[in-house]
Amino acid sequence: MSDISILVENVGKQYRIGVQNDYYPTLRDALVEMAKWPVRVLRYGIPTKHETIWALRNISFEVKKGEVLGVIGRNGAGKSTLLKILSRVTEPTEGYAEIHGRVGSLLEVGTGFHPELTGRENIYLNGAILGMKRAEIQRKFDEIVDFSGVEKFIDTPVKRYSSGMYLRLAFAVAAHMEPEILVVDEVLAVGDAEFQRKCLGKMSDVASQGRTVLFVSHNMSAILRLTRETIVLDRGKMLMRAPSSEAVDYYLSSGLAMEGERRWSKEEIPPQASPFHPLAMRIRNAQGQIAETVRSTEPLMVEVEYQLENPINGLRVGIYLMNTHGEVIFTSFDTDDPAQYEKYSVRQAGHYFSLCTIPGDLLNEGRYMLGLNASTYRLKRYFQDEHAMSFNVDATGAPGKQWLENRQGFFRPRLNWEIVLQ
Repeated sequence: MSDISILVENVGKQYRIGVQNDYYPTLRDALVEMAKWPVRVLRYGIPTKHETIWALRNISFEVKKGEVLGVIGRNGAGKSTLLKILSRVTEPTEGYAEIHGRVGSLLEVGTGFHPELTGRENIYLNGAILGMKRAEIQRKFDEIVDFSGVEKFIDTPVKRYSSGMYLRLAFAVAAHMEPEILVVDEVLAVGDAEFQRKCLGKMSDVASQGRTVLFVSHNMSAILRLTRETIVLDRGKMLMRAPSSEAVDYYLSSGLAMEGERRWSKEEIPPQASPFHPLAMRIRNAQGQIAETVRSTEPLMVEVEYQLENPINGLRVGIYLMNTHGEVIFTSFDTDDPAQYEKYSVRQAGHYFSLCTIPGDLLNEGRYMLGLNASTYRLKRYFQDEHAMSFNVDATGAPGKQWLENRQGFFRPRLNWEIVLQ
């Protein structure tokens, strides 16, 4: 047991769904409630039990000293709940966890900052909250300020900081702790590309110093660079623990990377869309599974499902691919090909799927928006949803990933290069 840093045995966490009173009733309140109870039972019946949900169930694993373990899973899988238990923020409902060593937590960056205090004052305040000694903070003060990049504004109240400055300073304080165990929850979303590179470098330094690290992230490339083994969580259960490359491949290939589907209700469809009725839009990965996160190195399919109540002349169903700022990257319709246009010059009534394949080694990493358009050219627009759904592209395995930089541009094509020495 001497080499074990974290031991988790059959840990489970149950939460109650619904509103719970936050006040402590007095004796008078209790007597009033007792008097009202028979009346409530007669009027409404005996109340049912509150619904509960297991955020975690039967989680068991161990982490040895000096090991860096990744934790991945879609939203709601229980990742943050697990880290909160290990950081002693909340207690498990069942099972237990043993922590051997001082724990530093990067769960919610910026917790403990006071907006009225300056950056300098908040470094000391936040450092003390995180368990750092005053002498330790003083010794690392210049290094923290330099890392954050806010030295010009260090004596300005943080309420005047931009959100990026605020988070960079908060991360800089937390990243310069020296615990035996570091618990990190999705901190690489902080700041711009340059600061994210600094964060990755700091995480690599921590790992190389022999400290134990639990690292949660949706950035699969970061998981692969920083960890050797990774556990996959889904709906509160641990599906597997494996070498990180195998775990990431399983996560991206099994459709666990969120939903990747948009359905339209009747209330969302305007009357003028008739006889065109959109039903759903989906993202399918290379394995044909619905997934919101896909690999840049593999093809993806956009699937549009719709119903035609009557025939339509010259109907075209298309998509807009946009970045998160709403800038259109490309537009494509299902009758762009002349042969398709001739074949479906009149689209009969029925249940249809229009499928568009985006080839692999094309899109760069990042988040993209999809818009839907159904129209007859220059005659009528039946339906348009400019922000129908979004999806993520993960660049794991893409060309140039041996460098930590984020490539600029929307496309990341795999081009043929030749180096000739004469």
